[in-house]
Amino acid sequence: MDDGISSFWGPVTSTIECCEENYVYSSYIAEFFNTLSNVPGIIWALVGLLNALRQRFEKRFSFLHMSNMALAFGNMLYHATLQRVHQHSDETPMVWEMLLYLYILYSPDWHYKSTMPTFIFFYGAAFGLLHHLVGFDIGFKLHYMLLCLLCIPRMYKYYIHTSDVCAKWLAKLYLVTLLLGSLCWLVDREFCKKFSSWGYNPQGHAFWHVFMGFNSYLANTFLMFCRAQQLGWNPKVDHFMGFLPYVKIDKPKTQ
Repeated sequence: MDDGISSFWGPVTSTIECCEENYVYSSYIAEFFNTLSNVPGIIWALVGLLNALRQRFEKRFSFLHMSNMALAFGNMLYHATLQRVHQHSDETPMVWEMLLYLYILYSPDWHYKSTMPTFIFFYGAAFGLLHHLVGFDIGFKLHYMLLCLLCIPRMYKYYIHTSDVCAKWLAKLYLVTLLLGSLCWLVDREFCKKFSSWGYNPQGHAFWHVFMGFNSYLANTFLMFCRAQQLGWNPKVDHFMGFLPYVKIDKPKTQ
């Protein structure tokens, strides 16, 4: 929400603003809480990346965790500046991330192994270039929604074919965090004027970031379990310090 305060970054040029007042705590950060709330997501993604590297999962999962981090950093840049050019640094990684999810979900049954990653790479590069030059608005939202919808049937298939109770709980927690995060996003969007009249903002969009950061970690962990199961790596869901779920694998010695 623009309050007219001058800033280091100049006038707001982004097409989307949230309910949080601009430049309240620093002239360098437009939306303070919406910016810093990406930090937990970066930490979750880093934990997932270290686990994937330590146990030598396929590189696709390392790229997936790094895409989560790239999205979080891009989102921080966007909310800190509220500049149109930096809005693309949030939106473009959103599409790249979903393309990676599509690859991980569908590639095990794809007969031509090299065609899918090649197509996804050039598709993602082309989208990034066009979005930078043209600046899709409604087109971006519809495109992103389509990519999300394409993931749903495959995720459901993975869920119903997974018998491990702990792995199923990962999927259930994924759904719960998605619903809670969406509720926070919706409340922030629909009741902003009322919050402004009260002089109090519960920072719903910031909580959306926190929930979605953990949500991505849960999705990645569930997919790592399913892929390890496909490869015969005897996966199981363990918990670090009794709280944080992660996938522990036992590869056959021949691998």
